[in-house]
Amino acid sequence: MGKDEAGIAVLGMAEALGVAAAAASHATCRIADAADMIGRGRISHANAPARALGVAPGLSCRDAALRLVAAVASGRDPAPIAEARRALREPGWRRAILLVDSASLVRPEDAGQILVTASHGGLVGGNPTMAVQADVFAAVFCDAGVGADGAGISRLPALDARGIAGLTVSAASARIGEASSVYADGIISHANRAAERLGARPGEPLQGRLETWARRG
Repeated sequence: MGKDEAGIAVLGMAEALGVAAAAASHATCRIADAADMIGRGRISHANAPARALGVAPGLSCRDAALRLVAAVASGRDPAPIAEARRALREPGWRRAILLVDSASLVRPEDAGQILVTASHGGLVGGNPTMAVQADVFAAVFCDAGVGADGAGISRLPALDARGIAGLTVSAASARIGEASSVYADGIISHANRAAERLGARPGEPLQGRLETWARRG
């Protein structure tokens, strides 16, 4: 679940809207792989509307999905929420540090900068080209607890192949989905070879490492 149980925060949000929702355990299926999730995933948490339909911890994701077919739309829309994107620049820095709550907010013009995203470090669909959508200098993700088959850090080798320094922070140290927490609170859990060559090591605070890279250029 990670720091402040951020990994299942959406369940409470959905419940407030009358929407049935459940989460699969990262230990039972690969993060970012829906086919594996339905194939071998097991439910870890379910909100009240989902439990009312028979979804409970331990149930297979396939059986949970079949039970959730009976859910009735609540007709209630959530309030609009814009995912955050912010650029940090300080005197003496030769690179910006970009904080984005989702990897989907990365832009081509971010090339050469340092990217901090609150997204998980799983390689979506196993496609190396999806590791990050710009040729950034460095990219940081949340390890989401790493999970089955090491999926939560599977972007790192793909980034290494492109010469991009890749890091993950421990999900226990920073809130998943919140880039400002990843930057300010995150502790590095894994580094690819490109990041290691630049001095990054597991166990060190992320913020200090990135500020060093920003100054170094």
